[in-house]
Amino acid sequence: MILQGQPNPDLVTGFDNKAQWNTPDERRRGFHNLNTTARYALSFRAPSVLPLRKEIDWTISRFPGVEQILEVDHFSAFCVVRGDRVIYERYAPDFGVDRTHSIQSITKMALNLMLGRMVADGRIDMERTMGSYLPELGSGYAEASVRNTADMNVVNDFSEDYTDPKTGSYIMETAMGWRLPEEGAPEPTIRSFVASVTGDDLENRSGGMLYKSTNSDALGWLIERLSERSLRDWLIEIVEAAGVAGCYHITCDREGVPLIDGGACMTARDLARVGLLFARGGEGVDGRRVGDADFIDDTRRNPGPSIPEPRDSIRYSRQTMTDGTWLGHGGYGGQFMLANPDTDTAVVYFSVLENKDAYDPDFYAPLIQTMGEIAAR
Repeated sequence: MILQGQPNPDLVTGFDNKAQWNTPDERRRGFHNLNTTARYALSFRAPSVLPLRKEIDWTISRFPGVEQILEVDHFSAFCVVRGDRVIYERYAPDFGVDRTHSIQSITKMALNLMLGRMVADGRIDMERTMGSYLPELGSGYAEASVRNTADMNVVNDFSEDYTDPKTGSYIMETAMGWRLPEEGAPEPTIRSFVASVTGDDLENRSGGMLYKSTNSDALGWLIERLSERSLRDWLIEIVEAAGVAGCYHITCDREGVPLIDGGACMTARDLARVGLLFARGGEGVDGRRVGDADFIDDTRRNPGPSIPEPRDSIRYSRQTMTDGTWLGHGGYGGQFMLANPDTDTAVVYFSVLENKDAYDPDFYAPLIQTMGEIAAR
Protein backbone atom coordinates (compact mmCIF):
# COMPACT_ATOMS: atom_id res chain seq x y z
CA MET A 1 0.00 0.00 0.00
CA ILE A 2 1.34 3.45 -0.96
CA LEU A 3 0.60 6.30 1.39
CA GLN A 4 -0.53 9.24 -0.71
CA GLY A 5 0.95 12.66 0.06
CA GLN A 6 -0.42 16.04 -0.82
CA PRO A 7 1.32 19.18 -2.13
CA ASN A 8 2.90 21.39 0.51
CA PRO A 9 0.32 24.20 0.88
CA ASP A 10 2.92 26.98 1.37
CA LEU A 11 4.46 26.19 -2.02
CA VAL A 12 1.32 25.60 -4.07
CA THR A 13 0.72 28.22 -6.78
CA GLY A 14 -2.65 29.88 -6.65
CA PHE A 15 -3.91 33.47 -6.64
CA ASP A 16 -2.27 35.69 -9.28
CA ASN A 17 0.27 32.94 -10.07
CA LYS A 18 1.95 33.34 -6.68
CA ALA A 19 3.02 30.64 -4.26
CA GLN A 20 0.72 30.67 -1.26
CA TRP A 21 3.38 32.04 1.10
CA ASN A 22 3.68 35.10 -1.18
CA THR A 23 -0.04 35.91 -1.44
CA PRO A 24 -1.16 39.08 0.39
CA ASP A 25 -2.83 37.14 3.23
CA GLU A 26 0.27 35.00 3.88
CA ARG A 27 3.13 37.24 2.76
CA ARG A 28 4.04 38.72 6.15
CA ARG A 29 4.40 35.28 7.69
CA GLY A 30 6.26 34.16 4.57
CA PHE A 31 8.84 36.97 4.64
CA HIS A 32 9.41 36.52 8.37
CA ASN A 33 10.07 32.81 7.85
CA LEU A 34 11.32 32.32 4.29
CA ASN A 35 14.39 30.38 5.40
CA THR A 36 12.09 27.66 6.79
CA THR A 37 9.47 28.00 4.04
CA ALA A 38 11.62 27.47 0.94
CA ARG A 39 12.40 23.87 -0.01
CA TYR A 40 16.17 24.15 0.37
CA ALA A 41 18.43 26.44 2.42
CA LEU A 42 21.98 26.88 3.76
CA SER A 43 22.97 28.58 7.02
CA PHE A 44 26.22 30.14 8.26
CA ARG A 45 27.44 31.70 11.53
CA ALA A 46 30.55 33.77 12.19
CA PRO A 47 33.16 32.63 14.75
CA SER A 48 33.72 36.24 15.89
CA VAL A 49 30.95 38.81 16.27
CA LEU A 50 31.18 42.55 15.64
CA PRO A 51 30.01 43.87 19.03
CA LEU A 52 27.35 46.56 18.90
CA ARG A 53 26.46 48.74 21.87
CA LYS A 54 23.16 50.54 22.09
CA GLU A 55 23.47 54.32 22.27
CA ILE A 56 20.13 55.65 21.08
CA ASP A 57 19.85 59.08 19.53
CA TRP A 58 16.18 59.85 20.02
CA THR A 59 16.37 62.89 17.74
CA ILE A 60 16.27 60.42 14.83
CA SER A 61 12.63 59.70 15.69
CA ARG A 62 11.84 63.38 14.94
CA PHE A 63 13.82 63.42 11.69
CA PRO A 64 11.65 64.35 8.66
CA GLY A 65 10.09 61.25 7.12
CA VAL A 66 10.87 58.83 9.97
CA GLU A 67 7.40 58.86 11.49
CA GLN A 68 5.83 58.04 8.13
CA ILE A 69 8.02 54.98 7.49
CA LEU A 70 7.57 53.63 11.03
CA GLU A 71 3.80 54.01 11.23
CA VAL A 72 2.81 52.17 8.04
CA ASP A 73 1.02 48.85 8.50
CA HIS A 74 3.68 46.92 6.58
CA PHE A 75 6.60 47.99 8.83
CA SER A 76 8.80 45.26 10.38
CA ALA A 77 12.13 46.80 11.48
CA PHE A 78 14.28 49.93 11.29
CA CYS A 79 17.89 49.97 12.46
CA VAL A 80 20.64 52.61 12.26
CA VAL A 81 24.20 51.57 13.14
CA ARG A 82 27.17 53.94 13.17
CA GLY A 83 30.56 52.34 13.71
CA ASP A 84 29.94 49.96 16.61
CA ARG A 85 26.87 51.74 18.02
CA VAL A 86 23.18 51.10 17.43
CA ILE A 87 22.00 54.69 17.43
CA TYR A 88 18.35 53.94 16.65
CA GLU A 89 16.11 50.91 16.18
CA ARG A 90 12.42 50.12 16.17
CA TYR A 91 10.52 46.87 15.62
CA ALA A 92 6.93 45.94 14.87
CA PRO A 93 4.99 44.09 17.61
CA ASP A 94 5.16 40.81 15.65
CA PHE A 95 8.89 41.18 14.93
CA GLY A 96 12.01 41.80 17.04
CA VAL A 97 15.76 42.28 17.33
CA ASP A 98 16.49 38.53 17.08
CA ARG A 99 14.02 37.74 14.28
CA THR A 100 15.23 37.03 10.75
CA HIS A 101 13.61 38.59 7.69
CA SER A 102 13.92 37.90 3.99
CA ILE A 103 16.17 40.60 2.52
CA GLN A 104 15.36 39.57 -1.05
CA SER A 105 17.53 41.41 -3.62
CA ILE A 106 19.70 43.12 -1.01
CA THR A 107 21.44 39.72 -1.18
CA LYS A 108 22.91 40.84 -4.52
CA MET A 109 25.32 43.23 -2.81
CA ALA A 110 27.52 40.29 -1.81
CA LEU A 111 28.37 39.98 -5.50
CA ASN A 112 29.99 43.42 -5.43
CA LEU A 113 32.46 42.15 -2.84
CA MET A 114 33.14 38.96 -4.79
CA LEU A 115 33.45 40.70 -8.15
CA GLY A 116 35.71 43.39 -6.71
CA ARG A 117 38.13 40.81 -5.38
CA MET A 118 38.19 38.94 -8.69
CA VAL A 119 38.81 42.12 -10.70
CA ALA A 120 41.56 43.28 -8.31
CA ASP A 121 43.25 39.89 -8.61
CA GLY A 122 43.12 40.03 -12.42
CA ARG A 123 40.82 37.01 -12.61
CA ILE A 124 37.93 38.84 -14.32
CA ASP A 125 38.04 41.45 -17.10
CA MET A 126 34.86 43.54 -16.93
CA GLU A 127 34.96 44.19 -20.69
CA ARG A 128 34.98 40.54 -21.73
CA THR A 129 31.76 38.80 -22.62
CA MET A 130 30.02 36.47 -20.21
CA GLY A 131 30.02 33.71 -22.83
CA SER A 132 33.78 33.88 -23.26
CA TYR A 133 34.05 32.74 -19.66
CA LEU A 134 30.90 30.61 -19.42
CA PRO A 135 30.17 28.82 -22.72
CA GLU A 136 27.10 27.18 -21.13
CA LEU A 137 25.21 30.49 -21.25
CA GLY A 138 22.56 30.91 -23.91
CA SER A 139 21.94 33.83 -26.23
CA GLY A 140 20.53 35.99 -23.43
CA TYR A 141 23.98 36.49 -21.90
CA ALA A 142 26.64 35.01 -24.18
CA GLU A 143 27.55 38.33 -25.85
CA ALA A 144 26.85 40.58 -22.86
CA SER A 145 29.90 42.10 -21.16
CA VAL A 146 30.56 41.38 -17.50
CA ARG A 147 30.27 45.14 -16.89
CA ASN A 148 26.82 45.45 -18.43
CA THR A 149 25.62 42.32 -16.68
CA ALA A 150 26.77 43.69 -13.31
CA ASP A 151 25.18 47.09 -14.04
CA MET A 152 21.73 45.71 -15.04
CA ASN A 153 22.36 47.03 -18.51
CA VAL A 154 21.48 44.02 -20.70
CA VAL A 155 18.51 43.51 -23.00
CA ASN A 156 17.23 39.93 -23.12
CA ASP A 157 13.98 37.98 -22.92
CA PHE A 158 13.88 37.54 -19.13
CA SER A 159 11.27 39.79 -17.52
CA GLU A 160 10.96 41.05 -13.96
CA ASP A 161 7.71 43.00 -13.93
CA TYR A 162 6.01 42.21 -10.63
CA THR A 163 2.67 43.53 -11.93
CA ASP A 164 2.65 40.71 -14.52
CA PRO A 165 1.62 37.36 -12.99
CA LYS A 166 3.46 35.52 -15.78
CA THR A 167 6.73 37.44 -15.40
CA GLY A 168 9.94 35.45 -15.62
CA SER A 169 10.86 36.05 -11.98
CA TYR A 170 7.77 34.13 -10.83
CA ILE A 171 8.41 31.34 -13.33
CA MET A 172 11.98 31.03 -12.03
CA GLU A 173 10.70 30.36 -8.50
CA THR A 174 10.39 26.66 -9.33
CA ALA A 175 14.17 26.50 -9.83
CA MET A 176 14.67 28.51 -6.62
CA GLY A 177 12.66 26.13 -4.44
CA TRP A 178 10.10 28.85 -3.66
CA ARG A 179 7.21 27.02 -5.34
CA LEU A 180 6.37 23.54 -6.60
CA PRO A 181 6.74 22.64 -10.28
CA GLU A 182 3.58 21.94 -12.19
CA GLU A 183 2.43 18.35 -11.92
CA GLY A 184 4.59 16.11 -14.07
CA ALA A 185 7.00 18.93 -15.00
CA PRO A 186 10.73 18.62 -14.27
CA GLU A 187 12.30 20.83 -11.61
CA PRO A 188 14.97 23.06 -13.16
CA THR A 189 18.02 24.31 -11.27
CA ILE A 190 19.06 27.95 -10.96
CA ARG A 191 21.84 27.54 -13.51
CA SER A 192 19.85 25.54 -16.02
CA PHE A 193 17.24 28.29 -15.88
CA VAL A 194 19.84 31.05 -16.36
CA ALA A 195 21.42 29.16 -19.25
CA SER A 196 18.01 28.97 -20.94
CA VAL A 197 17.53 32.76 -21.07
CA THR A 198 17.45 33.93 -24.69
CA GLY A 199 18.11 37.24 -26.41
CA ASP A 200 19.07 38.86 -29.68
CA ASP A 201 20.51 42.38 -29.65
CA LEU A 202 21.62 42.70 -26.01
CA GLU A 203 22.58 46.39 -26.11
CA ASN A 204 20.52 48.64 -23.87
CA ARG A 205 19.86 51.90 -25.72
CA SER A 206 17.33 53.27 -23.25
CA GLY A 207 19.84 54.72 -20.77
CA GLY A 208 17.79 53.30 -17.93
CA MET A 209 18.27 50.24 -15.74
CA LEU A 210 16.86 46.92 -17.02
CA TYR A 211 16.50 44.98 -13.80
CA LYS A 212 16.93 41.21 -14.16
CA SER A 213 17.79 38.94 -11.24
CA THR A 214 19.17 36.34 -13.63
CA ASN A 215 22.07 38.75 -14.22
CA SER A 216 23.11 38.16 -10.61
CA ASP A 217 22.88 34.39 -10.84
CA ALA A 218 24.94 34.44 -14.05
CA LEU A 219 27.59 36.53 -12.27
CA GLY A 220 27.62 34.16 -9.31
CA TRP A 221 28.18 31.24 -11.67
CA LEU A 222 30.99 33.15 -13.39
CA ILE A 223 32.72 33.99 -10.10
CA GLU A 224 32.48 30.41 -8.89
CA ARG A 225 33.89 29.06 -12.18
CA LEU A 226 36.86 31.45 -12.41
CA SER A 227 37.78 31.47 -8.73
CA GLU A 228 37.44 27.69 -8.41
CA ARG A 229 35.67 28.40 -5.12
CA SER A 230 32.02 27.69 -4.41
CA LEU A 231 29.60 30.53 -3.74
CA ARG A 232 29.09 28.86 -0.38
CA ASP A 233 32.77 29.48 0.48
CA TRP A 234 32.57 33.08 -0.71
CA LEU A 235 29.50 33.71 1.45
CA ILE A 236 31.11 32.14 4.52
CA GLU A 237 34.06 34.52 4.05
CA ILE A 238 31.71 37.53 3.90
CA VAL A 239 29.68 36.38 6.92
CA GLU A 240 32.86 35.89 8.95
CA ALA A 241 34.24 39.29 7.96
CA ALA A 242 30.96 41.03 8.81
CA GLY A 243 30.91 39.35 12.22
CA VAL A 244 27.20 38.59 12.14
CA ALA A 245 25.81 37.58 15.54
CA GLY A 246 23.05 35.27 14.37
CA CYS A 247 22.66 33.00 11.37
CA TYR A 248 22.96 34.10 7.77
CA HIS A 249 20.40 31.91 6.03
CA ILE A 250 20.20 31.67 2.25
CA THR A 251 17.82 29.61 0.18
CA CYS A 252 19.26 27.48 -2.62
CA ASP A 253 18.22 25.09 -5.37
CA ARG A 254 18.13 21.31 -5.09
CA GLU A 255 21.81 21.15 -6.09
CA GLY A 256 22.78 23.45 -3.21
CA VAL A 257 23.56 26.52 -5.35
CA PRO A 258 22.78 29.60 -3.22
CA LEU A 259 20.19 32.00 -4.59
CA ILE A 260 22.63 34.89 -4.76
CA ASP A 261 20.02 37.09 -6.46
CA GLY A 262 17.76 37.24 -3.40
CA GLY A 263 17.73 34.26 -1.05
CA ALA A 264 19.30 35.64 2.15
CA CYS A 265 17.45 36.01 5.46
CA MET A 266 18.92 37.71 8.54
CA THR A 267 18.26 40.11 11.40
CA ALA A 268 18.24 43.87 10.91
CA ARG A 269 21.36 44.30 13.06
CA ASP A 270 23.21 41.61 11.13
CA LEU A 271 22.29 43.17 7.80
CA ALA A 272 23.69 46.43 9.17
CA ARG A 273 26.90 44.56 10.02
CA VAL A 274 27.11 43.45 6.38
CA GLY A 275 26.40 47.00 5.22
CA LEU A 276 29.26 48.30 7.34
CA LEU A 277 31.65 46.18 5.27
CA PHE A 278 30.91 48.56 2.39
CA ALA A 279 31.26 51.60 4.63
CA ARG A 280 34.71 50.36 5.70
CA GLY A 281 35.92 49.43 2.22
CA GLY A 282 35.73 45.69 2.92
CA GLU A 283 37.47 45.73 6.29
CA GLY A 284 35.96 43.20 8.68
CA VAL A 285 36.50 41.84 12.18
CA ASP A 286 39.77 40.23 13.28
CA GLY A 287 41.63 41.63 10.27
CA ARG A 288 39.42 39.77 7.81
CA ARG A 289 39.04 41.63 4.52
CA VAL A 290 36.60 41.01 1.71
CA GLY A 291 36.02 42.72 -1.59
CA ASP A 292 38.32 45.48 -2.74
CA ALA A 293 38.33 49.01 -1.34
CA ASP A 294 39.08 50.67 -4.69
CA PHE A 295 36.34 48.69 -6.44
CA ILE A 296 33.84 49.67 -3.74
CA ASP A 297 34.83 53.32 -4.05
CA ASP A 298 34.68 53.18 -7.85
CA THR A 299 31.21 51.66 -7.56
CA ARG A 300 29.99 55.00 -6.19
CA ARG A 301 31.42 56.84 -9.22
CA ASN A 302 30.52 54.31 -11.91
CA PRO A 303 28.04 55.91 -14.37
CA GLY A 304 25.63 52.99 -14.44
CA PRO A 305 22.09 53.24 -15.84
CA SER A 306 19.57 55.33 -13.92
CA ILE A 307 16.72 53.74 -11.99
CA PRO A 308 13.23 54.67 -13.29
CA GLU A 309 11.22 57.52 -11.76
CA PRO A 310 10.57 58.41 -9.01
CA ARG A 311 14.04 57.09 -8.04
CA ASP A 312 15.86 58.48 -11.07
CA SER A 313 18.46 60.26 -8.91
CA ILE A 314 19.87 56.78 -8.17
CA ARG A 315 22.08 54.71 -10.49
CA TYR A 316 22.57 50.96 -10.67
CA SER A 317 26.26 50.08 -10.32
CA ARG A 318 27.96 46.69 -10.02
CA GLN A 319 25.12 44.91 -8.20
CA THR A 320 24.41 47.88 -5.95
CA MET A 321 22.36 51.06 -6.08
CA THR A 322 24.06 54.40 -5.38
CA ASP A 323 23.46 58.14 -5.39
CA GLY A 324 27.21 58.75 -5.50
CA THR A 325 27.48 58.89 -1.71
CA TRP A 326 25.84 55.79 -0.25
CA LEU A 327 25.81 52.23 -1.55
CA GLY A 328 22.70 50.13 -1.07
CA HIS A 329 20.00 47.94 -2.53
CA GLY A 330 16.29 47.35 -2.35
CA GLY A 331 14.41 44.10 -1.94
CA TYR A 332 11.10 42.91 -3.35
CA GLY A 333 8.32 43.28 -0.82
CA GLY A 334 9.54 46.39 1.02
CA GLN A 335 13.21 46.15 2.10
CA PHE A 336 16.12 48.57 1.75
CA MET A 337 19.64 48.82 3.14
CA LEU A 338 22.22 51.51 2.50
CA ALA A 339 25.71 52.22 3.82
CA ASN A 340 27.50 55.58 3.83
CA PRO A 341 31.31 55.26 3.78
CA ASP A 342 31.70 58.95 4.70
CA THR A 343 29.96 58.51 8.07
CA ASP A 344 30.56 54.77 8.73
CA THR A 345 26.81 54.29 8.94
CA ALA A 346 24.42 51.56 7.81
CA VAL A 347 20.63 51.98 7.76
CA VAL A 348 18.27 49.01 7.43
CA TYR A 349 14.52 48.96 6.79
CA PHE A 350 12.35 45.84 6.68
CA SER A 351 8.68 45.75 5.75
CA VAL A 352 6.21 43.49 3.99
CA LEU A 353 3.96 45.16 1.44
CA GLU A 354 0.61 43.39 1.38
CA ASN A 355 -0.74 44.83 -1.85
CA LYS A 356 -1.27 42.61 -4.87
CA ASP A 357 2.22 43.01 -6.37
CA ALA A 358 4.33 43.46 -3.16
CA TYR A 359 5.80 46.51 -4.87
CA ASP A 360 5.28 50.26 -4.55
CA PRO A 361 7.84 52.60 -6.19
CA ASP A 362 6.09 55.62 -4.69
CA PHE A 363 6.82 54.28 -1.19
CA TYR A 364 10.45 53.47 -1.96
CA ALA A 365 11.40 56.97 -3.13
CA PRO A 366 10.70 58.85 0.15
CA LEU A 367 11.96 55.86 2.18
CA ILE A 368 15.36 55.91 0.45
CA GLN A 369 15.61 59.68 0.72
CA THR A 370 14.96 59.54 4.48
CA MET A 371 17.45 56.71 5.00
CA GLY A 372 20.14 58.49 2.98
CA GLU A 373 19.69 61.73 4.92
CA ILE A 374 19.89 59.93 8.26
CA ALA A 375 23.09 58.14 7.18
CA ALA A 376 24.65 61.45 6.11
CA ARG A 377 23.96 63.38 9.35
